[in-house]
Amino acid sequence: MIWAIAALVALAVLAAWPFVMEWRKQSVEAARRAGAPGQIAHLPQGDTHYNWAGPQDGPVAVCVHGLTTPSQAWIGVADGLAEMGYRVLSYDLYGRGFSDRPGGIQDRAYFLRQLDDLLLNQGVGDDITLLGYSMGGAIASAFAATEPGRLRRLILVAPAGMGHDLGPMARITRDVPGLGDWLFRVVFARGHRNATEAERHAPATPPDIVDIQQAELGRRGFVPAILASLRGMLKGDSEAKHRRIAAAGIPVLAIWGREDTVIPLSARDVLAAWNPQARHAIIDGAGHGLPYTHSAEVVAAIRAEVTDSA
Repeated sequence: MIWAIAALVALAVLAAWPFVMEWRKQSVEAARRAGAPGQIAHLPQGDTHYNWAGPQDGPVAVCVHGLTTPSQAWIGVADGLAEMGYRVLSYDLYGRGFSDRPGGIQDRAYFLRQLDDLLLNQGVGDDITLLGYSMGGAIASAFAATEPGRLRRLILVAPAGMGHDLGPMARITRDVPGLGDWLFRVVFARGHRNATEAERHAPATPPDIVDIQQAELGRRGFVPAILASLRGMLKGDSEAKHRRIAAAGIPVLAIWGREDTVIPLSARDVLAAWNPQARHAIIDGAGHGLPYTHSAEVVAAIRAEVTDSA
């Protein structure tokens, strides 16, 4: 009897352990007090951390980051766009960086409301150049399909939404409530550290981007936010959205990393089938982190596209 009780207690501790460890992490409010680099907008769903770069009177470019990277992943590209004359707005999606961690499934409506609220808060109207990286590409595409009249151009960098299978572990954690929640909290941190550590010695802007990404693991709400996005924004593909974008005639530039194993180059052909008018640029030697590992090349591809279409 004693052994049975001890086994039940041990099982309960094991089941609760990842959730307790999550609760003990630093709050985003404490992280902001420690020195958030930008500003905070108080939006209806929660506080959003944002930053502006470039001349006050430049055309507006808005940068939407990916699943696990905060807005600092855009610094190199934002600086390059600012040199081109753009007024560049980058921000942290909910659950990442220094933005709040509102609960719920992080689906299309969740992220589009944050973007709409932020643009309204900052007085941004139409004629926007919208950039999206990885999952941010799916968010940017959803915005473009919903509000095509507001965009000057859509720029997608290694965009998600092409129906790429993230693997059996991602499917289990995404599709099996309860067990998936527990398993994701147990395995994600190690995988994230390993993936980011693999880029440790790659030249990057900012140079400490690996440490910035790994610091996210120490903030409460980050890991649950990733799972919520897998179950929301990244479930399914973006075919219907891209076909609406094509019908609306929005200029689209998609930039791909030739060595990308997260969003493989084969996704280019998928996007080309959905939107034959989209233009493509491939960066040799670039993996999935191309906005920060190959910032200059991404900016050069954008510059060439803008020049060609002028």
